[in-house]
Amino acid sequence: MCEASRASLGEANRSPTESDTDNSAIERGIILAEDVDLRMGNSNSSARPVWQKNPLFRFFASLKLAVVLLAVLIVAAIIGTLYESSFDANVARAYVYGAPWFNLWLILLGANLAVSAISRWPWRKHHVAFLITHLGIITLLTGSLIGRILGTEGTITLFKGEPPTNRLLVNQHQLRVHDTDGIVKGYTAEFLHHPPNPDHPKELGVLASGARLSIIDYAAAIEGKLNPRPLADGGAPALHFTISTALMNQHLESWLLADDPQHGNFSMGLANIELKRGVARDAGRGDSPNSPSSTSHQPDVDLEESIFAFSKAPDEQIGRVAKGGSIGAKVQLLAPEKGNKGRVAILLNGKEASFDVAENLGREVAIYGTSFTLKIDNYWADFRIQDGKPDSLTEQPNNPAVLVTIHGKGTPAAAPASKNPHGGTELTTNGGPPTMPPAGSDTPNRLTLFVAEDGLLSYELVSRKTGASTGKIDINKPLATGWADWQLKIDKTMPHAEPWMDFAPMKTSASSPGADLPDGVRVRLEQNGETFEQWVPAGWQIAVPTSPNETQIAYGWKVIRLPIALELLDFEVKRNEGSDSPAGFKSTLRISTAEGESATGQCWMNNPFSFPGAWLHTWTGLTYKISQASWNPDNLGQSTVQILRDPGWLLKWIGSLLVVSGVFLMFYVRGFRRGTAVAPVIAPAPLKSQKREPAPEEAIAS
Repeated sequence: MCEASRASLGEANRSPTESDTDNSAIERGIILAEDVDLRMGNSNSSARPVWQKNPLFRFFASLKLAVVLLAVLIVAAIIGTLYESSFDANVARAYVYGAPWFNLWLILLGANLAVSAISRWPWRKHHVAFLITHLGIITLLTGSLIGRILGTEGTITLFKGEPPTNRLLVNQHQLRVHDTDGIVKGYTAEFLHHPPNPDHPKELGVLASGARLSIIDYAAAIEGKLNPRPLADGGAPALHFTISTALMNQHLESWLLADDPQHGNFSMGLANIELKRGVARDAGRGDSPNSPSSTSHQPDVDLEESIFAFSKAPDEQIGRVAKGGSIGAKVQLLAPEKGNKGRVAILLNGKEASFDVAENLGREVAIYGTSFTLKIDNYWADFRIQDGKPDSLTEQPNNPAVLVTIHGKGTPAAAPASKNPHGGTELTTNGGPPTMPPAGSDTPNRLTLFVAEDGLLSYELVSRKTGASTGKIDINKPLATGWADWQLKIDKTMPHAEPWMDFAPMKTSASSPGADLPDGVRVRLEQNGETFEQWVPAGWQIAVPTSPNETQIAYGWKVIRLPIALELLDFEVKRNEGSDSPAGFKSTLRISTAEGESATGQCWMNNPFSFPGAWLHTWTGLTYKISQASWNPDNLGQSTVQILRDPGWLLKWIGSLLVVSGVFLMFYVRGFRRGTAVAPVIAPAPLKSQKREPAPEEAIAS
């Protein structure tokens, strides 16, 4: 018989008394353990403070509440991200991150974490990591709420030579009312998807004058037109003109005020019209600026010129010298055929070449037989001038036009054009619309109108095609400008006028989005049975005739007055070597306070400076961090800086450090983890009443 069989027989021959004794011991151990656990549970339950048994306390300490709060915050973060990508950051801020319910939800989460930690009282060593993690999250939430509620963020635009200012612009629209009692009142005017309308206006209340103020409409783009008011005496002479082209089927009109810096100039992009007092000089017709100024040999230089060519006006082209001088090329746009975009034909130095527009759009190709290259920058199927920039009214080839840039080394065909060292008047050649010369700059095409004291009208005209001319101009008599087929006609004059703007909403579309136009609101004032309604664009202020004094109303960004004032001392622009492109820009500022403190510092991109600069203010977040935000290439005496103050900065960092420390202790340090005892598994012995089945070995042995 094998050893296994003998062992089995030995087990079978054990006395019942011994087995019963073992079973009884196991049962007593189980009962004892149950008694101990039960007594411990009862002891802990009875030892818990009464406030921990409160239903409200248990609700805030529950895990279910934490799961719901976190789930809602996750969904809100997803929705906020979708809003920001689909619309903009303002929409996400208004409906999610900056909404009152979001702040309330963060407070509830903080309360849940705090009560959950308190519910573990009395705390043991294994609670340390848990408590540190919860304390870190609560500290982080507290710092965020403090920064959101008490923090400051905005921009200030400074001008060199102007006195210090403390007016901070915040990214929030506001209607500001200078009431008749001398108090300036601010009303929130943020309208995203539910703007007011005449049937459902936004009531702002009653002013000191007794007038009732309300906002009755909102428009994303407001267009302002000068409409001068006549005066009996004083003011400035004004005239109204129209300028039209049959080639483009376009008609433009405007008022001009003589010698007015804002309303004395009309820009058409590549042509300017202005009005001045006086009489035009009698210069006769001059030579074309395209003609060579000298027949002597000139050395080869880098030349670059951008040229507009029109299919319906093959003999007309508008050029702009970007480098060196005019190349003297003749460019034509051949009419599109069979659905294509046509071909560009060029005559340069006696060499002719043509290029398919669609195949070469945006490409730089060599002009055969010359040292020059040509690039077709842009193509417009239905060319128009919109807001001073070229645009296409439709996709149909009703008035095809192209912009080409020719570059290479050669002898200028004309004297080099005066060049802005900051690159403000150069045409872009990146395939987009060209940057038009600013109002008042020396454009190739310009018309200066003069009005004398006796009302005599005269002009000085400069055309790139026909040269310079001067003479008298009569009312309602067309004047050929020489700019393609544009003709100008003066139809109204005022000897004495004051500026007045009429504002109206503009419908935006894909072809004319109105991105350069301000938004605005329409306000209504009701007083003594009279009603006054007026559009107020962003950045403008209007005067409303109320009694006893007029009321000033402005719409724009919210303004906060800081306890510090900033002054721009200097603004520097560093440029890349060999080009006019900026490599960086730096502002030198002076900061001052009402207490007499002052400091001077510099800020540039990604290099802010702080005031006060003491380490205590910096580490606690009680300092103003000043960063370079933007600059104006056309005015190097202007700089825009961003100012940020976050009182919750230190709490955010402390909270983040506590969360990381708590998680590390919880998962990687054994002493701060709660141990679990595992009881040995004992197989239960068979009961006496059960009949034991013999094992196979025992059956064989028997």
